[in-house]
Amino acid sequence: MKTILAVILAITVSAVQVWAGSVGENVEMRILSDSGSELTLYPVSARYPARKVYAEAIKGDHYRIAVRNRLNRRVGVVIAVDGRNIVSGQKSWLKNSERMYILEPYEQYEYAGWRTAQDRINRFYFTDVHDSYAASFGDQSAMGVIAVAVYPELQHYEPPVQYRSQSSEGIPSAAAPSAVPERRKSAAAPSAKAEMMELSAGTGYGRSEYAPSRTVAFEPERRAVETLYIKYEWRSTLCKRGVISCGRPSPKGQNRLWDNGGYAPPPYGRE
Repeated sequence: MKTILAVILAITVSAVQVWAGSVGENVEMRILSDSGSELTLYPVSARYPARKVYAEAIKGDHYRIAVRNRLNRRVGVVIAVDGRNIVSGQKSWLKNSERMYILEPYEQYEYAGWRTAQDRINRFYFTDVHDSYAASFGDQSAMGVIAVAVYPELQHYEPPVQYRSQSSEGIPSAAAPSAVPERRKSAAAPSAKAEMMELSAGTGYGRSEYAPSRTVAFEPERRAVETLYIKYEWRSTLCKRGVISCGRPSPKGQNRLWDNGGYAPPPYGRE
């Protein structure tokens, strides 16, 4: 049996919350600001009505990723912000071998920061790219994207004892897949990088807070049942890219952003 290191939070959110304007089907996700507002969502296209949306970020706001499990099974959720796993801080490929949070059937929770210890997180906040957690590791490959991959718990059929085959006992499980090395990308031209940093939003490594959790054994299914993406940007950038009109007609053409369909350490260089 292959198990991975998963994390289950110690405190759950009240079940009376209203989930209007969320994204997702098997799980629901939305982004909440500490200012009390919920990020406005804009569908990317009719092709991805429930899985890919834009969101308007407010610079300096601390935020939380609220997720609710709509299935009658436990699920593991791999959550990546700006391409980094929010539990381990490592580059994420949204695979079932990564560290993940566990939600019980119909449970919901709000994930508010990078997990830095069993009982601590450092808060998410919207900031410029150069101040983001991912950029501190030289990683801008998935800047401004909040991604959630949902893996239901693998369910085994247990035959009656008298029908079990002795020959099947003691067979070792397949080795866990090796970690995927971080890919190197050629540096963009200085002008292009400067323009990207000016237009795009990122997530910083904010204040430390108490957030208890416990580690549990969890065997995920091989494939994600659903993967959700929220691309957050400043309002001015959403206007320039035609996501919202801002008094101007939206440009035609395909959206270039969606063509292809451990614990988090401090930012590199910070003690």
